[in-house]
Order: sequence, then C-alpha cells, then structure tokens
Amino acid sequence: MSLIFLSQSKCLLKCYSNWELELDTAQASLLVLSYYRASSAFQLIMSRLLDKVNSPADIKALTSQELEALAQEIRNEMINVVTSNGGHMASSLGAVELTLALHRVFESPRDKIVWDVGHQAYAHKLITGRKESFSTLRKMGGVSGFPNREESEHDHFGTGHASTSISAALGMAKARDLSGDNYHVLAVIGDGSIGGGMALEAINNASQLGSNIIVILNDNGMSISPSVGSIARLLDKVRFTHNYDRAMARGQQFIRAIPFSSFWYKLAQRLKSGIKGLIMPTRLWEEFGFTYMGPVNGHKIDEVEKALTYARGYNRKPVLLHLITTKGKGYGPAEDDSICFHGLSPSGNKKQSAPSYSKVFADTCLQVMKNDSKVVIITAAMPEGNSLSAIQEAFPERVIDVGICEQHAVTFAAGLATQGYKPVVAIYSTFLQRSFDQIVHDVCLQKLPVTFAIDRAGIVGEDGKTHQGALDLSYLSLIPNMVVSAPKDEGELQDLMYTAINSGRPMAVRYPRGCGYGVALSTNPAFIEIGSSEELKPGKDLTIIATGTTVLPALKAAEMLELNDVDAGVINCRFVKPLDEQLITRAASATGRVLVVEENVLFGGLGSIIAQTLHNTNARLDQLSLGDDFVQHGAPELLRKALQLDSQGIFDQALKLFGADFETEITPLNKQSLSAGP
Repeated sequence: MSLIFLSQSKCLLKCYSNWELELDTAQASLLVLSYYRASSAFQLIMSRLLDKVNSPADIKALTSQELEALAQEIRNEMINVVTSNGGHMASSLGAVELTLALHRVFESPRDKIVWDVGHQAYAHKLITGRKESFSTLRKMGGVSGFPNREESEHDHFGTGHASTSISAALGMAKARDLSGDNYHVLAVIGDGSIGGGMALEAINNASQLGSNIIVILNDNGMSISPSVGSIARLLDKVRFTHNYDRAMARGQQFIRAIPFSSFWYKLAQRLKSGIKGLIMPTRLWEEFGFTYMGPVNGHKIDEVEKALTYARGYNRKPVLLHLITTKGKGYGPAEDDSICFHGLSPSGNKKQSAPSYSKVFADTCLQVMKNDSKVVIITAAMPEGNSLSAIQEAFPERVIDVGICEQHAVTFAAGLATQGYKPVVAIYSTFLQRSFDQIVHDVCLQKLPVTFAIDRAGIVGEDGKTHQGALDLSYLSLIPNMVVSAPKDEGELQDLMYTAINSGRPMAVRYPRGCGYGVALSTNPAFIEIGSSEELKPGKDLTIIATGTTVLPALKAAEMLELNDVDAGVINCRFVKPLDEQLITRAASATGRVLVVEENVLFGGLGSIIAQTLHNTNARLDQLSLGDDFVQHGAPELLRKALQLDSQGIFDQALKLFGADFETEITPLNKQSLSAGP
C-alpha cells in the first residue's frame, strides 16, 4: 500500500504544481496523506468492481466510468501483489486498457488471444477467473507469471519468450480455416518483439496463407531496454507525430466547407495517402499484405474498442492494429523508470553484500577490455540484465545490442571472430537455446573464438519453466569443438571468463542468477587449464562430483557425511567438457561410489558424460539433477530443496548409496507439486 501511496502522492503533487498552489513540503505531505486516508476509507466502504469480475462476460456491460475505475483497481491489485511477490510490473500496467477492450469486443475462450512473451498479461489473468489466487503469483504451486495452457482455458498459448505470438496465431487461424470454423485469432506483440526473426517470418507468411488474423502492436518504445533497430526507428516516427490523424481530420472538415469541395477532397485523399506513407509505417505492413490501422491511443478504452470492432469485421486480409501505450502507465515510479520496474524481485529478498554474478561478469569484461581492444560484447536486448551499463559508458562502440535476435547475435559474433576480434555473447541460458543452429554451424563447425557468457543458468526461480536455465549443459556439451564450463563461485567466474576470452576457441561459461558468496575477487584473473577439475576434498568412501552452483552445497554435505563416519571426497568439475577424465576415474575407482550433482536436466549433462567416462569401472553411480521435467516457478531455495539440490538433499542421497547401512529420513521429491498449477 505504501507504494500506491507514493504514486498517488506524486500525482497529487504534480496537480498542486499545475494549480500553482504555494505549499511547502510538510503541508503538501499532510494534504496527500489526508487524501490517501479519505480515498482508502472510501474504497473500504464501496465494494470493488474487481470483486464482481469472475470472467470476461462480467465486464461487457460496464459503463465507461466503471471501466476506468476497474482499470485503476486492476492496477492497484497488480502493484500490491507484484511489490510483494516480484514480477513484471511495468509491462502489465501498460496493457490494462487494451486487455479490457479485448475481452469486451471478443469472446474468449472461443476467440483466441495470444500474448507475446506474456509478461503483460496480469490484467488478463485477473479478469479470467484467477483473481482469488492472484496473491500466489509466481509462488511455488501458485499462479504462473506467464500464460499457461494448463492454468486456464483463456490462456490459448503458453508463452515466455519473445516474437512467437504471430506464428502461433497464424497456426490457429489456419486450423480454423481448415476446420471451416469462424472464430477470431489475435496476437498481441510489443514493438521490441516484432523486430525478432520469428515475428517477421510469420508476417511474411501470413498473406501467402490467406488466413485472417489481427496483430495488435502494443508500441511503448521498449522491450526491457529501449527498442533498437530500423523497425523501432520507424515506429518512433509515429510516437513523435501523434497529432497526424487529428490534423488530417480538421483539414477534411475545412475542405468540405469550401466551394468545389468534392474535387478538393479527392485531391486531399491522394495527398493524404502520400503523406501518411512518409510519416506512418503503413507501407511496410501493407507490402507484407496487412491492412494497417492506427495509431490509436492504447489507454483510451473506447478508442481501442472502436478500432478492435472495426478490425473484427474486416475480413479481406490480415490486420495490424497499432496502439501507442506507456510502459508502467498509472504508476508514477514505473512510468519514470520502466527499466527498473520491468521486473521486480520479491520484497522479502534479503539485500546481499556480495556482488551479483552478472556484475562480476561485467566487471571482469571491463577489466579485460581496457587492455584488449579486440574484445566486443554482444547482448540481445539485455544490457541492464547483463549489467553492461558501465561497459557501455566506457566503450560504447564495443557493446552492441542487437535487439531480441539471439540467432543474429551468434552469427554476428562469428563474423566478428573471423576478422580477429574476440566477441563475447552475453545471453540468458533460456534464450541462448534459440540460437542452437548458429552455435553449431556458424561458430563451432568453424572453430571460431566466440565466448558465450550464459547468465541465469540453472534454477532462476519465480519466472518458472519458460525461464529456468535447465538445458544448456546438455545442448552445448554435444557440440564438437565447444568448451563448456561453470564456476563454483564468483572468483572462479573471473578466471573462467578470462580463460574463455583468451582461449582462441568456442567456449561457454554458465553462471547463475543472483549474488555470489562474497569470496575475494582478483584484480588479475588467471588462465585456468582447459579441461582441469579441482579436487576440493579427497575421500575414501564416496566421490561427489559437482559443477557450478552445486559445488559448495556438496562441500557442506561432505562435512555432514563426515559426522556420520562417511569420508566423502568433492570434485569441482568446473569444465563439463572436456572432462578431467584422469582425476574423475582415479577418484571413482578409489571410492567405488559416485554421486553427480548438477543444475541441469537429467539427460545429456554432466551425469551422462561421467556415466560414459566410468562405464568400464565398477563404481556405483547416482545422480541429482533437475530431472526429466520442466521445473515450475517458485523461490529458488524452495525449488532446490524439493529437488534435493541443497546440502541436506545431497547428504540424504549420498547415504542412499550405502544401502541399509544407514538409516535416515529422506523426503522424496513430490513431482506433482512442481508441475501442477494453482
């Protein structure tokens, strides 16, 4: 509630300024507080409109005034929940009026609405039967932060990654046509996503298929950071010439009032077409076979409804409806800093004294770049997420944001590498998988020295199954010529980044979301011998082989095992590929029992590689991993506990290797709790 108060305070103080009232800070604060108390009391007396909305049908009969009030109630609910649970605030705040208009004009679930990325769909969740459970947003077992087909019949397509909506909508429309049905299909996509390769491929295919769809371009000038590229610049023209349609309308009124108005009106229409082609991005979409409509103020519900109604009745070819919106709309702090409020962490998270892995990565790159002019950083619309701001300030020409275009980012890096540069591709694990073919064909096949800095590897937590970095060890390890590594802590991250940049070959460094352990950081990172593992603790009874985030919990588990008279050794397998076969084979042969621990899916990762390495030995092998399933949303510590990837879980699983010799209470993983919705 305090954040809503701050927002209202800010709005009121702006009003006071407009009214030219001479209030000092204390007087203004008292006035704002009085207003807030009065409005809060009023809201308690009056029942909320939102409380009466259980399905889209419940908003269809509301008046314009009631819709405005409902929009504010939805925003208040979002602010309350997201500031507590974390989540994507600014994107959803900017799409409230659009959501209400969509559900008033169309008939979900019969009509299909596909939300690109899906982080703007909180209002959609609130009015499609998830209001009562919305307080569980992004919590383990609660409402997902993204559209989820298992969660609601109104979530027609599961999303989480960008630029997929038009392809999915086009597939649904083709299925409709083949079946002889007549429902409507819509894709809601942002200006950051529409520049992605998949979106443009789908747009290119749409007119060829002849299936009618409505593409709603939710244009706020942002992805997470400001949108980049030629399409973004084209759309900027609209935002900076937003008075175009009003000026044309006034001109038409004037022409009708003069003699020979019919002649002049027809001439004006021809001139309008030419001028609009210069100012508006109509030609681009019309050349693709779409009818362009707009721009429309995306925060005027009545205007959006009129545009949607017209688009609904237009059946000659696909429609692109262009809405201008404000990211963070209705909440002052989010409007002022939509980058910061794009995604919030849960309020209960403790402030860490140690730097984040992302910052350690960026600081290490900055240090290397000062001494090596050939190092270039490439990001796919994530400069803030990858903590690249300081490098952008120091070397603006050597930090390149390619937009939401991961495939292009990788091959672009390969091109740089052919000319003697040392590109570092900084992409989240879940998004890097979109560029698998480029990693194989354009980098590894040619043995080009591209470094992949893979942020958010392993469990990322509340963003859920679309964002967990669960697959990279598997899909990277199978590629010839690729080196795959993971640091045990932030200090080793420095060394592995330095090693990768100077290795002269393709190399991936995966590191987790969040802060490090507070270990001492070096001003001179060291080169680590590629393929070398580190024996942190020798053992006689058991060998625990861990990588990345599981190494220190494995060490803790070894200490716990020692109290139970089990001498467990721990190996930091910092290079998953190539593997330190000599060390691992020697340790496994000495103990006869091996437990592999990794934050990766069951198949294809470290466990699979070690199983192949040890197939000629008599060692008994067990494995802890993310399993053969998609890991749902929840706090990282809860997910690790459920998956037995914390020190207690490793301890329990290690004792299992000794059979009936030990008695311990082991809580089995309840897979249903990880895969079920609310």
